[in-house]
Amino acid sequence: MATFDFLLQGLLVAAQPMNLLYALIGVTLGTAVGVLPGIGPALTVALLLPVTYRLDPGGSLIMFAGIYYGGMYGGSTTSILLNTPGESSSIVTALEGNKMARAGRGGPALATAAIGSFVAGLIATLALAFIAPYIVKLALVFGPREYFALMVLAFVTVSSAFGDSTLRGLTSLFVGLTLACIGIDQLTGQTRLSFGVPDLLDGIEVTTLAVAMFAIGETLYIAAQGDRGPDKVEAVKGSVWMSAMDWARSWKPWLRGTVIGFPIGAMPAGGAEIGTFLSYAAEKRLTKHPEEFGNGAIEGVAGPEAANNASAAGTLVPLLTLGLPTTATAAIMLAGFQQYGLQPGPLLFATNPQLVWGLIASLLIANFMLLVLNLPLIGLWVKLLTIPKPWLYAGILLFATLGTIGANPSVFELGMLLAFGLLGYVMRVFGYPIAPVVVGLILGPLAEQQLRRALSISQGDFTVLFTSPIAAVLLVIAALALIVPLILRARGRGQVLAQLAASED
Repeated sequence: MATFDFLLQGLLVAAQPMNLLYALIGVTLGTAVGVLPGIGPALTVALLLPVTYRLDPGGSLIMFAGIYYGGMYGGSTTSILLNTPGESSSIVTALEGNKMARAGRGGPALATAAIGSFVAGLIATLALAFIAPYIVKLALVFGPREYFALMVLAFVTVSSAFGDSTLRGLTSLFVGLTLACIGIDQLTGQTRLSFGVPDLLDGIEVTTLAVAMFAIGETLYIAAQGDRGPDKVEAVKGSVWMSAMDWARSWKPWLRGTVIGFPIGAMPAGGAEIGTFLSYAAEKRLTKHPEEFGNGAIEGVAGPEAANNASAAGTLVPLLTLGLPTTATAAIMLAGFQQYGLQPGPLLFATNPQLVWGLIASLLIANFMLLVLNLPLIGLWVKLLTIPKPWLYAGILLFATLGTIGANPSVFELGMLLAFGLLGYVMRVFGYPIAPVVVGLILGPLAEQQLRRALSISQGDFTVLFTSPIAAVLLVIAALALIVPLILRARGRGQVLAQLAASED
């Protein structure tokens, strides 16, 4: 019953005119960003971090969450009409959605994606509201040992989940952890890795790093690709509305996608891509029209899109209750919380319940806004695909620079922006994921603080980390998360080599 009360209070906060405006700006920006290929919600939130520095924390975070939800919605438009997923989580939607568009059924494909996203987002947000308090109660028993073990698990799973190589993910994380050591030691007050530069005494600004790695690095990477010719946009033919048969074939995949996507998004090693692939596989197995899969089956759009949006709500469970990001956008949102001196976790529910429940309730309102924006304005979103890339990315570069100057008017900070932007470009070229760098910079100081507290309490005895059952289990899970993908990849490589050897014989 208390959850209902908190949710009602949150709705009162979210329904304030300024917060409604922030939510509308967020979902509109998010949808526009999701439609544009190559520009994800993480990049947009990163760009807005310095701009929102002096704004109301609650309103800014509501806007960031709206961008996240809107980006998940908008990605389906690009996948269906352009066969170019804006986000990795929209890859599966392109398989059947683009075939439907080519067959003149782009309208129903976009409609089932939008309505499925609405249904999944609504159910998953309510699940977030009811599950979060229980996780908070569990997290309140955590001490320094348990928090350190939890962050080790976050480091390993984030490194494994992003990119194709665990080693590259860990390398990116190591870069982030190294950057986190720059500045004044929190416990001793000694300077570390500042090389006598006064500007480095306060450490590396998370907003500068995030904007540089996601926005500047991405812009340089796209510019280096050159002009590859315009992509062909499939026109939306006929009515956008779904027929009775489309409704009958879509509602079960929407529910199944929600059930699959939410828990996977909430897991530390989750991510929307896994849920969408599992949903697609489930629909392919359960369909009464197997001959349509691969030729434009509406279930192949409805299920994965529902799983995609349910996982977005699921991602907010570990972020809000434990302070652990499981996606790139969640990592940038964590930086947004810290920008206002807030640390997501169980204590935030106790110290600032208005903000947390206002944020959760705003997601319900954002879902309704997105449905209204997506169905009638599909023609407008399609026109966004015609913006020339040079204009688009030049605008991003300008906005990133002006935002950084506005937040921290310093020549040194602009130099850092350029340096980290070049680093982001190099990492993209060589296939190193960027999100672990940001996660390492954000969570590195917290992990170090908890470890040193645990060691201080035990007078330097490292075995104290394993005497707590919760910490021991978390560390074992972290070890398995690191080792199992390596074994599976090695086994896959072995099978490929065996097949090559057999074919040569």
